Amino acid sequence: MCGILALIHASGHEYSTANELHDALFLLQHRGQDAAGIATCASGGKFYQCKGNGMAHDVFQNGARTIDLPGYMGIAHLRYPTAGTQANSEAQPFYVNSPYGIVFAHNGNLINARELKDDLDLRAHRHINTDSDSEIMLNIFADELNKTGQARVNDKHIFDALSRMYKRCVGGWACTAMLAGFGLIGFRDPYGIRPLVIGSRPSQYGTGYDWMMASESIALKQKKFSNITDILPGQAVIIPKGGEPIFQQVYAAIRYSPDIFELVYFARPDSIIDGMSVQLCRERMGERLAAQIKKCLTPEELSEIDAVIPIPETSNTSAKRVAECLKKPYEDGFVKNRYTFRTFIMPGQKERESAVRRKLSPMDTKFRDKNVLLVDDSIVRGTTSREIVTMAQEAGAKGIYFASCAPRITHPHIYGIDLASPSELIAHHRDETAIAKHIGAVKVIYQDLEDLKQACATLSPRPNQEFEVGVFCGKYVTPVKEDYFEHLDKIRGKSKKLKMIANAREAVVRGFADAKELQMAALGAQVTNNGDVVPASTNGGSERSIKSAEGQWQAEENGQPREQMDIALHNFGDYARH
Repeated sequence: MCGILALIHASGHEYSTANELHDALFLLQHRGQDAAGIATCASGGKFYQCKGNGMAHDVFQNGARTIDLPGYMGIAHLRYPTAGTQANSEAQPFYVNSPYGIVFAHNGNLINARELKDDLDLRAHRHINTDSDSEIMLNIFADELNKTGQARVNDKHIFDALSRMYKRCVGGWACTAMLAGFGLIGFRDPYGIRPLVIGSRPSQYGTGYDWMMASESIALKQKKFSNITDILPGQAVIIPKGGEPIFQQVYAAIRYSPDIFELVYFARPDSIIDGMSVQLCRERMGERLAAQIKKCLTPEELSEIDAVIPIPETSNTSAKRVAECLKKPYEDGFVKNRYTFRTFIMPGQKERESAVRRKLSPMDTKFRDKNVLLVDDSIVRGTTSREIVTMAQEAGAKGIYFASCAPRITHPHIYGIDLASPSELIAHHRDETAIAKHIGAVKVIYQDLEDLKQACATLSPRPNQEFEVGVFCGKYVTPVKEDYFEHLDKIRGKSKKLKMIANAREAVVRGFADAKELQMAALGAQVTNNGDVVPASTNGGSERSIKSAEGQWQAEENGQPREQMDIALHNFGDYARH
């Protein structure tokens, strides 16, 4: 899951859109904390770009770098890890110079990326320089647009190229793109899995309207855009320089099935996703969860619960409704540190456990000598939940019941959210009793899948609303080849490997590495057939030397560079900290 933005000013004067895009990135920072980037287009069709790993305020030095991004239109991106590595070169937007100069931001995942990459190589002779399927999709679009053979393109050429691209790509996506000197493009997959909205406002510098696209409505609302509408499944929009948006259905909508995980966890509560209020959806989830809790707990167990406590912050809304429906006190028992990352995407168990304690701290007075019902948005690996239960016990709780607003997560997410591999998912091979024992709770109660769907569907403006719910049941809205999951595990393992090596090296430098980390720091790591990351074998491997005093490593893992910079377009973000 990532955050994408696009903005074009009405007048086309040379004042920067970068400041506004930078502000909007903060409104979507929850959608991606791994990397950030902005690309703008100025007079003569010249692109300017700044991107890199880190939070938006780090990459742009609290806005100081936006002065170097002139232009009347631009796009922006926030990355959460998906399939691929986390190299600096994979920060978006991506760029290709041919044809016409295209900058591209992508939220989602292609499940036929391997086949597309081979085709680009063997037939189109287009080079893919990263492991990101976002770069693949950009090159598929560029390949189709190149078939026009025109010196200059118009909206029909672009729509036709998109239609051909849709016939080749399989997966879930929402994308924004910028054609040098021409305008902005936005489009969405034919299932409506990933969200994208568009809105307008009167120009502050002349006549006409400014136009903005974003992953969530809150970014538009806070920048004073109105008339906010969803880009529909299979629909594309072109906003030419100095013109009005042109909408076209470039591919027939197959279904309208937004990813329900947006409503459960990712989206801000003040956003509207496909016409559904995230806040109201979470209230309905709480009502349905309360009914499920009544079914799963005995009257005696229900009566002994002293308080309902949310795991902040996503579950707060649902937990309040649970407390109201159960007629129990609602207590804010955990204090959240707002300066930490979301934990489920961290590469190692030790890192996730440590991150939980940095992120949350219990207030003893809310737990001491009480039986509490903890409510969280979901349970992924169980590492976070187990650490939370442990902290509640340390704070003096007598008994702990644990309720999840989401059903059991039993399958991988394949449309752009890197939850975990099946072997890492706690519910993939355990029932509720085993899960409760594993995390240390008296009982674990999960939301029923049908209840979750109905809680959200009742708020949809469309009758018989469907959702993408493959993570809960293994039934995905797109066709998926059986060998794709093995391939996905290997990709995730490769990505996780790089982070675990870096973490192991840091642990050695700081003096708290365990035996596994010492071996991984010295010898590197390898990915097993099922995607697990383990220390590399000494057999046939080259020794590494550690220069602890300087924290520098004299040899790189398997010949890979420590940091790969972007080569497609000059990016001063690559050098901002040097």
